[in-house]
Amino acid sequence: MTKFKLGELFCGPGGIAYGAVTARSKNTEYGIEHQWATDYDRDTCDTYAHNICPNNPDSVIHEDIRKLNLRGLRPIDALAFGFPCNDYSVVGEQKGMEGIYGPLYSFGVQVLKIYQPQWFLAENVGGLKNADAGKTFTKIIDEMREVGYTVTPHLYKFEEYGVPQARHRIIIVGIRNDIKVTFRVPSPAPYKSVDNSARTAIEKPAIQPDAPNNETTKQSATVVARLKHIKPGENAFNANLPDEWNPNWNMYGGSVYWYSALQKSGNYWRYVDGVPTPWN
Repeated sequence: MTKFKLGELFCGPGGIAYGAVTARSKNTEYGIEHQWATDYDRDTCDTYAHNICPNNPDSVIHEDIRKLNLRGLRPIDALAFGFPCNDYSVVGEQKGMEGIYGPLYSFGVQVLKIYQPQWFLAENVGGLKNADAGKTFTKIIDEMREVGYTVTPHLYKFEEYGVPQARHRIIIVGIRNDIKVTFRVPSPAPYKSVDNSARTAIEKPAIQPDAPNNETTKQSATVVARLKHIKPGENAFNANLPDEWNPNWNMYGGSVYWYSALQKSGNYWRYVDGVPTPWN
């Protein structure tokens, strides 16, 4: 059996690796095994070692990627790197290449150049494609091609693949140019009839009371009351809620304060009873 030795940058607690080492193919001649991984957070590395390689914890390297000796790693057949998304995410400041995390993808490109694995998988948020009007995404893809890979990027919508979550991610698959294999984006068609609602995921089968890592959250009376007004498919920000349960509003002494801060002359303002008022 051919086992691809996998190296992983920005490994996190082992989500990609777990999927890789437990993946099964109709062609039983192939599999993936852990070779090494690295992350800058100690607890994350410990979790990865526990989940993926409990008998070889030293293969998980706790180090800042910017300080790591990339040439001191063991040879690999495959590379995975979900490079940090902080500067590309729509919920962040979207600093792109100008941010602290934006340029870190380049360490993945360096590893590709040094070790020339047979294939790689890189992952990031959907916002990567639009960063800097698309220039950043083009630059990243071009650099991957320049070090010898045929690259196939695709925005995957995981709810289309039977996953009970609307999570969209760009996954880039690269195959070394000398390997005569063509990667094709998997069709979501086989999952079209799958009931991937959150209710089904939670209730069929039901989560057992003694299930690990399943502590019940304790919500305040306010949150419970608000949730009763939110219909399936809505959230607290787009539901038609009464003012007293709207998270964008708050009540003080009968006056409604709208916390939509206006920045004027370096000072933040707020609306008080519909009138812009300095935030003192």
